[in-house]
Amino acid sequence: MTATTTLTAGLDRRALARLKNEIERDIELGTYDGVTIILARHGEVAMHETLGYAERATARPLEPDNVFRVLSLTKAFTNAMAYRALGEGKLALSTRVVDLVPEFLGTDPFHMLRKDKINLAHLLTHRSGMPPTPNPGLGPDRFGSLADVIEALSRVDVLFEPGSNLNYAPSINHALMGEMVRRAYGAESFGALARDLVFAPLGMTRTAFGLPRAWEEKAVPLKVYLPEGGFLSPEDIECLNTYITEDAEMPWVGSVSTAEDVFTFAEMIRRKGQHDGEQLIPRAILEQATTLQTGDMPNDLYADMARARGWEIPAGNFGLGFSLSGTGTAPNFFGPFTSPRTHGNYGAGSSLFWVDPDRDMTLVFLSAGVMEESENVARFQKISTMAVAAAL
Repeated sequence: MTATTTLTAGLDRRALARLKNEIERDIELGTYDGVTIILARHGEVAMHETLGYAERATARPLEPDNVFRVLSLTKAFTNAMAYRALGEGKLALSTRVVDLVPEFLGTDPFHMLRKDKINLAHLLTHRSGMPPTPNPGLGPDRFGSLADVIEALSRVDVLFEPGSNLNYAPSINHALMGEMVRRAYGAESFGALARDLVFAPLGMTRTAFGLPRAWEEKAVPLKVYLPEGGFLSPEDIECLNTYITEDAEMPWVGSVSTAEDVFTFAEMIRRKGQHDGEQLIPRAILEQATTLQTGDMPNDLYADMARARGWEIPAGNFGLGFSLSGTGTAPNFFGPFTSPRTHGNYGAGSSLFWVDPDRDMTLVFLSAGVMEESENVARFQKISTMAVAAAL
């Protein structure tokens, strides 16, 4: 199914047609099942396409209003909550986890080492030293209870000196960050706080932490295509079809959204925190959040992936919560031809948004069918390059 396509804002018609054709070719080859893509420049939508399947096995077509489990793109929403807390004086980058969540320290001296040093800046830049695991210390059937996750993390060791290395954390950092924000505001529910701080002010009416029952028929199921013996098994991700329930609160992976809502969020970021004349997130905080904070540190998780593929090792390129394009030719999600300060977030094998501030472009890409992560990097590098190639 195809939504509207409007050619505006200095984007080349033939380049946009090539991008659409390449996506259709990928879907036909079975690389992934379907996609909704939105590409805009200067805030004007130039491409809005919905292609392929929501579920290939049943030939169910993808529709523009389908709700995706966006996996780690969720972290962008949790980051935005932290930015608001920073701007309102409820948190500082130097605020330690134990200042607000004292039980994180635990009771066993052998598990306490270095925990008292981890602060919000470490969490936002993936330099906490906590294990880079998708499992925050308990089974997936309990992921949806943030209180249970925090209790489990009191027994998890810090592996590295906080601040000393960059290792992308699929779960732990944002579980801790979400609980810090919740306690900073004195909120009873993390999900309700996300609605009040981010989703409602932006008019993101089809975005939530947890999947509301009323949206279940429109939800795109997670179908995972992974080789045997990898970092994750299909069940590690597909189990979230069951455990992202209406009342689940997973600040790292548990939100659902539509492409249009993610675009609304990304456009707020492009406008330096403004939405409908309101400064939702302070401009000064977003300027730092989109500035490189991790120097030339590699991202250990993605460095290992690059080595396995024989690729050049990329720098980690993190701001405060945002992944940045950076410079050089090493493979990355945003490709080597977006401007160095291009910033955004992504979810395992499936979802991505970015903002290129130099070209004033915004890309949202939510796909059905979860790819192996190095293949996903290659896919998004291609898509990102073809998108910026349309700029005149």
